[in-house]
Amino acid sequence: MSRASRSAVLVAATLLHTAAVLYSFPATMTLERAFPTNHGVQLSQLRARDKIRHGRALQSTGGGGGVIDFPVGGTFNPFLVGLYFTTVNLGSPPREFYVQIDTGSDVLWVGCSRCNGCPRSSGLKIQLNSFDPGSSSTSSLIHCSDQICGFGLESADSVCSGQTSNSNYNNNSQCLYSLEYGDGSATSGYYVSDLLYFDTIAGDSANSNSSASIVFGCSTSATGDLTKSDRAVDGIFGFGQDKMSVISQLSSQGVAPKVFSHCLRGDDSGGGILVLGEIVEPNIVYTPLVPSQPHYNLNLLNITVNGQLLPVDSGEFTTSSTKGTIVDSGTTLAYLAQKAYDPFVNAITSAASQDVTPVTVQGNQCYVVTSSITNNMFPQVSFNFAGGASMVLGPQDYLIQEGTSNGDGVWCIGFQKNDGQDTTILGDLVLKDKIVVYDLAGQRIGWADYDCSMSVNVSANSSTGIESVNMGPRNISSSFRKEPPKLMIPISIVTLVVYISILKI
Repeated sequence: MSRASRSAVLVAATLLHTAAVLYSFPATMTLERAFPTNHGVQLSQLRARDKIRHGRALQSTGGGGGVIDFPVGGTFNPFLVGLYFTTVNLGSPPREFYVQIDTGSDVLWVGCSRCNGCPRSSGLKIQLNSFDPGSSSTSSLIHCSDQICGFGLESADSVCSGQTSNSNYNNNSQCLYSLEYGDGSATSGYYVSDLLYFDTIAGDSANSNSSASIVFGCSTSATGDLTKSDRAVDGIFGFGQDKMSVISQLSSQGVAPKVFSHCLRGDDSGGGILVLGEIVEPNIVYTPLVPSQPHYNLNLLNITVNGQLLPVDSGEFTTSSTKGTIVDSGTTLAYLAQKAYDPFVNAITSAASQDVTPVTVQGNQCYVVTSSITNNMFPQVSFNFAGGASMVLGPQDYLIQEGTSNGDGVWCIGFQKNDGQDTTILGDLVLKDKIVVYDLAGQRIGWADYDCSMSVNVSANSSTGIESVNMGPRNISSSFRKEPPKLMIPISIVTLVVYISILKI
C-alpha cells in the first residue's frame, strides 16, 4: 500500500493530511506536558503521552558529502524535559530556530510569522523565533508544479489546493501541508525554499559559513497543545528517509552523506552529539533495516533475560503489516509487543536480587531499592537482532525511577505493554548513552554503549575522499539544568494506534 493511501486512514488519531489549508501549519514542535518534578508522575501518564509521539513513514534516496555538526540540547529524563533538540539557521540574514530531533518524521518545519496560536516564549528559557519569508532575500515559495512538492504528494507530506488525486491539481497553487494530532492539536502551513546554514568539520577546523538551499515547512497555525509554551521549541527536524527530509535533500545535492549519527546523554545534564556522518567506534554492531518499511524497522529475533531465552514464539517479532520492531528517538519510554511483555517482566522479577522488593504501582511492576541500582541487583537483558547484533541493556536501560517510599527509591520497568498491538518500539529509554548510526546508504543501523560526554571519531565520504574528524559534544544550554520545571513529555508525529491502523490497511 502506498504511503499516500496510508495517510488517508489517519482520521481517528493523528497526522491527517487534509487538503486545502491555504495558510496554516505547525509552529512549534514543542508539546509541553505539565507533570510534577518530584517523580510523582505515573507511568500510565508517560505511556499515554508516548502514544501521541510516533514518527512517520520513511523511504530512501542518495548522496554523499562532508561531516555536518549540530548542537544538542534537552535530556531523556521525563521529569525534566523528555526530549532532545538542536538548532538550525535559516534564511538571509540567517535566524536561529530550536527544533526537536525526531527520527520518526521527514519534514523540517518552523513557526512562521503571523502564525495563529504559535507559542512566543518557552519554559526552557530559549529564545523562540518565527520565520518570515518576506524578510529573507533568498526565500521563495514552493508551488505544486515543483518537483519536490510532487515528492511530497507521493509520500503524503504535501497537499495542493483543489487536489483530488496526486496528479489532479493546479500547478500554480502553493504546496501546502496539514497535520492533525491524536490529542486534538493541529498544525498547517506551506513550504518554502531558503538557505540552511550549518557547520562543517574537516580535520581540526570547523567552517560555520556553509549553506545549502532546502525546502522546509512554514507554520501558520497551531491549535490544542501546540499552543502551550512550557516546553516550547520552534519546530521539528525530521530525520526520516523520505525525499522531503533534509538529509535526503542535502545528500541529493552532494552536500551531506547518506548517513547520520547521534549520541544522546542520558544524565540530567543532557545534550550530546548529532552529525550528518558516520560515527566510527570499534564496538559498534550493525543489523540490516527491514526493506520497504515505513519506519526504521529491524528484525528482532529473540530476547534473553539473564542469559535465558524468553518463552515467546519467534513469530511474534517477525515484521509484517501488523508486527515489527521500530527504532524511534521520538518515544520517551519503550514498548514491547503484548505477548512478549508479561514474560519479559516476570523474567526480570524472578532474576532480581533479594535486596530489592517487588511492588505494583498503578498496575506497573516496580521495585523498592534501598540504595542506587546496580548491575548486581537486576539481570542483563539482550535484544538479539538479525546479523548477529545484540543490544545489551543494563537496569538503567529498562528501569525508570518513579518516586520514593520512606526514603527508598521506587524503580519501575520503563518498557510498557503495547496493549492490543504486536509492535515493539525502542525509544529514548534504550537509545540514550549509546552511539546510534543510521546508515541509509547501506540500509542498516548500528549502536554501541558510549559515554556521550566524550569525543567521537566521525567519517563521511566527500568529493575529495573520506573525511575523518575527532569531535566532542556541542551542548545547548537551557533552564532545565538548574531549575527543572514541570515535566514535559513531547509529542512526535503519529500515535502508535494510528500507525498500527495504517499497517492494517
